[in-house]
Amino acid sequence: QVRLVESGGGSVQAGDSLRLSCVATGRTFSNEAMGWFRQAPGKVREFVAAISWSGGGTNYADSVKGRITISRNNPRNTVSLQMNSLKPEDTAVYYCAATRRPFTSVVPRTTDEYPYWGQGTQVTVSS
Repeated sequence: QVRLVESGGGSVQAGDSLRLSCVATGRTFSNEAMGWFRQAPGKVREFVAAISWSGGGTNYADSVKGRITISRNNPRNTVSLQMNSLKPEDTAVYYCAATRRPFTSVVPRTTDEYPYWGQGTQVTVSS
C-alpha cells in the first residue's frame, strides 16, 4: 500500500520557523515530482511548492517565495518543506503529494496532477 506520511506541523508564533517532512512508503517516488499543498478552513486546497524528480527544478507559489524552501532526499524517499518567517495566513493543513509521471522536468502546480496524497499535518501561526 502506497502511503505518504507528513510530520512536523505545530503551533508557532508569527516569524517562527517550521520544517515539514513527508516520507513515502510502499513505493519509491525518486523518479517523480513531489509537492506540498495547503488548505485553510473554508478555502480550496492551494499549491505551495513542488520539486522535480531530480531536485533540480522547483516551483513556488508567489505567496511563499523567499520564505519557504522545498527539498528532497531520494535515497530516503522523503520530501521536506522548510518554512521561515511564518505568517498567520500560512495557517492551514499541509499536504504532501506525489505525481505519477516519471523522469519529466515538469513541476506541476495543480492538484489534478498529483494522484498520491498524504493525510496532512496542521500548521497554526498566531500573531
